Amino acid sequence: MKARLRRRAGARALSAEPEYALVNIVRIPDAERSPARAIGRRVLFAVCALFFTSLVVFIDRSGYRDAQGDQLSFLDSVYYSAVTLSTTGYGDITPISPGARLVNIIVITPLRVLFLIVLIGTTLEVLTERSRQALRIQRWRATLRNHTVVVGYGTKGQTAVDAMIGDGVKPAEIVVVDPSQAALDAAEAHGLVTVRGDATKSDVLRLAGAAHAASIIIATSRDDTAVLTTLSAREMNKTATIVASIRESENSHVMKQSGANSVVVTSETAGRLLGIATQTPSVVEVFEDLLTPDEGYAIAERVVDPTEVGGSPAHTVDIVLGVVRDGKVYRVGEPEVESIELGDRLLYVRRGPADKDR
Repeated sequence: MKARLRRRAGARALSAEPEYALVNIVRIPDAERSPARAIGRRVLFAVCALFFTSLVVFIDRSGYRDAQGDQLSFLDSVYYSAVTLSTTGYGDITPISPGARLVNIIVITPLRVLFLIVLIGTTLEVLTERSRQALRIQRWRATLRNHTVVVGYGTKGQTAVDAMIGDGVKPAEIVVVDPSQAALDAAEAHGLVTVRGDATKSDVLRLAGAAHAASIIIATSRDDTAVLTTLSAREMNKTATIVASIRESENSHVMKQSGANSVVVTSETAGRLLGIATQTPSVVEVFEDLLTPDEGYAIAERVVDPTEVGGSPAHTVDIVLGVVRDGKVYRVGEPEVESIELGDRLLYVRRGPADKDR
């Protein structure tokens, strides 16, 4: 009980942390920028700042004096602006009128600071990266709703994410949770938001927005970890669809009792396909096709069209495999679903990626 209370206290502490303290935990992908383009923008800004300062000095050239006492030419103005913005300041040209000195204070000095920022922009960019990430995290936390949390980014987690993206889910709507930095780097490279930590701890799940998620995929490498994660996820989100992967079928009922809506037993599923392949190898190819949403056929779910109500599932325009009614799945041909009712959902074979769920 004490350990549980400590865990809850940790959850409150982490979720209450300011955004800058989460920079090393939450990573939001940034758009890739061309180095040449970044350097070009800085050079362009520096040239514009130099030209603008030269123009200001030239317009007010009567307020300046050079060492020879001659009136400033435009070249002199450019020269003065260059040595002033770069903080070299040889002193051979100086402002002498109150107006020129005022312009130096309110215009040229701020431009000098900006000019220096451009010159050392690479160093400052590294220093300000933490602040930029903190700002992104703040915006992300404020808008995080109805997304998908993927716990574990190993082979199963990566394949699940690929399937979702192939089915039209945006990468920005997926949050990956994993304790391995290497796995998170791979996820971030694919444009996914990542959270580093142990998902069995509710504070990490809360940080990933599990309380507001529409679905949670648990693809950990250990069954006991999957059970604990499912318990924590269901405790904080009563309505999310939780799908979990386990290795041993004997743990399936434990996962269901922990709150998982659907459980995939990887060892048995792989074993069945291996057995089927010995007699009918082509069937495995069909299964692979059906499980790859962005290629060929795919299994999908849709609402019933009003024109289909009262008819048989076998007589629809789609190849219907089952009917979902009141949260329960019925196979086509079972007496309970001889006729389609309003509110049913049909599990069908989608003919190609262009035909999305209706």
